[in-house]
Amino acid sequence: MKLVQKRFLKGSREFEIVDDTVYVRIKSLFKEQKLTVDLSTLDPEPVINGSELAFYSPHKGRPVFSLLLNNPNAEKFNAFVDALKQKITGEDSAETVSPETAQSALARNVYEEPPEFVESDNAQNEISFQPVNAERLDNDITMLKTYLDEKDIKPLLDSLETLKAEPQNEAAFQKMMDAFNDLGINQGAVLTYATYLKVLASKSVRF
Repeated sequence: MKLVQKRFLKGSREFEIVDDTVYVRIKSLFKEQKLTVDLSTLDPEPVINGSELAFYSPHKGRPVFSLLLNNPNAEKFNAFVDALKQKITGEDSAETVSPETAQSALARNVYEEPPEFVESDNAQNEISFQPVNAERLDNDITMLKTYLDEKDIKPLLDSLETLKAEPQNEAAFQKMMDAFNDLGINQGAVLTYATYLKVLASKSVRF
């Protein structure tokens, strides 16, 4: 499923759901950004930020990516958001749905105004500490240094080195997750090569 959003003189945003991944392409007048996001790293409840609907990681750092509300229209926007949320939660059904049923469900989800979404209080969400494996962290560090530009992810690399040296230190773990959250659009690239970090991110819970 694909959603294309355009703004006059400000470029376009394209989002495409393929299996358990969403591919993001953001084009402006002078540059283009591409992002591949594993749906398992996203919170299924997006948050409205002004004129945008933002999808976060479960740790509520900066948004991983954002959609323009009601763009290109309410019907297409709501249908895409519903499909994305169902994919994230695993609620999308493999059963065959009749065209009539699908059309009926879509019709019920058309709004003149953007649909209601849960507004989360980020300050109340914390990350529970997960014991880490120093050897696997070291492998992630090696992969990141090999395939990504170190200066783009230096705070994360520094925090991973600290956590590797003190694998039972909860404060070091929290610092590492904060550095990961601050990556923004670079999170997808990091998770492509840091497989153990992906495990830590997906297993961390809020309380």
